[in-house]
Amino acid sequence: MAAIKAWDRQQLLLAFSLYVRLPFGRLHARNPDIIQYAEFMGRTPSSLAMKLTNIASLDPVITATGRVGLTGASHADRAMWLEMNTDWLAFSEQMNAAVSVLTGPLSAESVDVREQQPSNYQGMSKETITQVRLGQSYFRAAVLSAYNNRCCISGLALPKLLIASHIVPWSQDIHNRLNPSNGLALSALHDKAFDLGLLTIDEHYRVVVSSKINHSNDQFFDSSINSFHGKSIFLPDKFSPRAEFLAMHRETIFEKGL
Repeated sequence: MAAIKAWDRQQLLLAFSLYVRLPFGRLHARNPDIIQYAEFMGRTPSSLAMKLTNIASLDPVITATGRVGLTGASHADRAMWLEMNTDWLAFSEQMNAAVSVLTGPLSAESVDVREQQPSNYQGMSKETITQVRLGQSYFRAAVLSAYNNRCCISGLALPKLLIASHIVPWSQDIHNRLNPSNGLALSALHDKAFDLGLLTIDEHYRVVVSSKINHSNDQFFDSSINSFHGKSIFLPDKFSPRAEFLAMHRETIFEKGL
């Protein structure tokens, strides 16, 4: 019997890059992305798909649902999961470097980041700015894939109109800027309302619209924002929003009523 080929670090980085970018329901051997990456890596699509489900077994959001059969994570998988969650910026740079070996280097100008860029790069070197922008691309991919590319409030499913919205703003938490558990998939409209504190998410994952807003005779506001008050958001398949981040948004950003 042929020996099982061990996964090296570059291959694991490629697998994690796919895990971050793909919705949970697409972690199967028929996925064209998995087929392409498996060919590059000299592995079978089934082998790569199994590795992705092994990585998924490390995500508490997935295991909390009771899904079974995801028990093959290795020591290296666990170490890399910890590494990823400890420093998303550095890890996203390493994932990009691994991918660039296959597809060519990704430039900061080509990064798919539709969110507003941080307004202040002061004190950052050009190299650091590039790393941050690449990291933002992974943040967007991770957040949108976790919510299956739909707004968690409205259900809008047009990626061009979706934002990977920070729960705790970029400027207020350096260590969690690129942590997808600090993100929500929101339509551009709901992202703006969330950013301004016009709405928030309570401890039971329900939408709360500020009572301080004067929206009398505004039918559009009533239908597009106020109608969601009290309704539960769509929860993600992975990278669930952390309770402490949502609590911070409620306490420091949300416009509380009198």
